[in-house]
Amino acid sequence: MKKTKKKRRKILFVVELLILLILAVGVFAFTRIMRMEHVNLGEILTNEGAASQSGYQNIVLYGVDSREGNLTQDAHSDTIIICSINKSTKEIKMVSVYRDTYLDNTNGEYRKATECYFFGGPERSINMLNKNLDLDIQDYVTVNFQALVEAIDLVGGIDIELTDEEVYWLNGYLVETSQVVGVSDYQEVTGSGLQHLNGLQAVAYCRIRYTDGYDFKRTERQRTVLTKVFEKAQSQGITTLLSMVDTMLPSISTSLSTTELISLASGIGGYTLGETAGFPFDQYATQVDGSDVVVPVNLANNVTQLHAFLFGEENYQPSQTVQDISSQIINYTGIQ
Repeated sequence: MKKTKKKRRKILFVVELLILLILAVGVFAFTRIMRMEHVNLGEILTNEGAASQSGYQNIVLYGVDSREGNLTQDAHSDTIIICSINKSTKEIKMVSVYRDTYLDNTNGEYRKATECYFFGGPERSINMLNKNLDLDIQDYVTVNFQALVEAIDLVGGIDIELTDEEVYWLNGYLVETSQVVGVSDYQEVTGSGLQHLNGLQAVAYCRIRYTDGYDFKRTERQRTVLTKVFEKAQSQGITTLLSMVDTMLPSISTSLSTTELISLASGIGGYTLGETAGFPFDQYATQVDGSDVVVPVNLANNVTQLHAFLFGEENYQPSQTVQDISSQIINYTGIQ
């Protein structure tokens, strides 16, 4: 009888210890995440007639070219990646919107997609994506070069297959990238093939534009790097993940609540990465008013393909808003 009581006390002690440990980790994560720049977005609009996406959580990831540390204003969104999370299967699909895509910037002006963030921050950019693509995006995460460098270094770097051409341009971008993130000492990549890249080298790799494929290939590189980081983060312990959060805080801005961030971070092991793609699927590179742009051919058809890719909606019929924008793009560019 006495042995049974002692055994129960030991079990209770272990359970209490585990609960305290979980609470301690939760409090630590909460206090760290509270230091992140949280932004309450204004009115986020969706198109009337657009299909419901209630089974998905759509978040847009922005990578900004900010030399002064600005994350939500006066910064071009060099990276625009729509991350769609299937709430049932936990599968994440990523679609890069090419920065030079010619779209309605929410006010009837047709310009490059990247300019929307510069003039109106994440709120206007999200409304632009929702309006042109029939999406229901309600949240965003913005990072700068510094955040990505730190994240990659904290997971121990990543392995990337490089061509000779990519090595040449990567080393060229290392100079400016090191200046932007405040690193005085950097190491050039010396060979092609499978190479282990540190954070600075990987970010320089993400920035390469002047190879075959130009910006289209650049966005593919960005998705490759994010996939590699995600896979390595899944295999890390809670200590490393919390260190990542703590280190990257000053370089992140988001509309996600503290509760949502903790939920996403704690459940990272349950998510899987699905296919990735670039938008528009069918496009034509040209000049409009002296500016290099990527024209969707045509927008309505591309939106149909986008919804099939992200949500499995075959033969999706775009809203009247998207059809009207599609017609205007054809009128302005003559490309259909």
